[in-house]
Amino acid sequence: MKINSPQINMMYKACMKAAKVLIRDFGELEKLQVSEKGLGDFVTASDKRVEKILIGELEKSEYSFLTEETGSIEGKHKDKRWIIDPIDGTFNFLNGLPHFAISVGYEENGEIVSGIIFDPIKNEMFSALKGSGAYLNNYRIRVSNKSDFKNACLVHGGPKGTSKARESILDEYKKISMKTNTNIRKSGSASLDLAYVATGRYDGFWQREINYWDIAAGIIIVKESGGFVENIKDEGFNKEKVDIVAGNSKIHKELRNLL
Repeated sequence: MKINSPQINMMYKACMKAAKVLIRDFGELEKLQVSEKGLGDFVTASDKRVEKILIGELEKSEYSFLTEETGSIEGKHKDKRWIIDPIDGTFNFLNGLPHFAISVGYEENGEIVSGIIFDPIKNEMFSALKGSGAYLNNYRIRVSNKSDFKNACLVHGGPKGTSKARESILDEYKKISMKTNTNIRKSGSASLDLAYVATGRYDGFWQREINYWDIAAGIIIVKESGGFVENIKDEGFNKEKVDIVAGNSKIHKELRNLL
């Protein structure tokens, strides 16, 4: 790891340990026990196993937690918190699509100051520490320098089937798609969408009603790669649901204006 901090080191070790279970389970999908947590929102035995490993490794810090499966866990340090999504891209995972990640962000006093997104199948570790830059494995990453919005590579999360704002989100998608010459991507993993913005693979990303744990690590990774990321509603990020937009300076500005 190019970045060195106690929190980054702890996240790295936790992710590497949890990834072994995730890779094994991905190879044995037919044996997984699947339960339905809510319409269109599946949780697997693998989610729970991975989260348990991450918590087990990180609780030595005595920090608090916010996790997808367990929720809030109060630690000795209430102003320091781990934000965990054990498998971001669960539906991809369930369908044998090799595009999902472990996402762990570290928050101090309500601000994400470091984070790791690990794609175990592609062996890609995205990481960032406030003031120290962002990296993919051991290489420094930067957002793209594309300025032509019509030819921008955009990615969008889309609405969930249960969303009350489904129609307005789809109308927004149509409006933005009319401004570009390219097809807007949809990957099924918000954390990797942000990581790909940070590496310049995508030029811009937006999504309504996203969970904080999906994007926490990605926020600092985009910022430290020279990108811009904000809550569309001009609020902080540590809300239950967030409307997020991210990109390089030019694309982010145009995308933000359209939203």
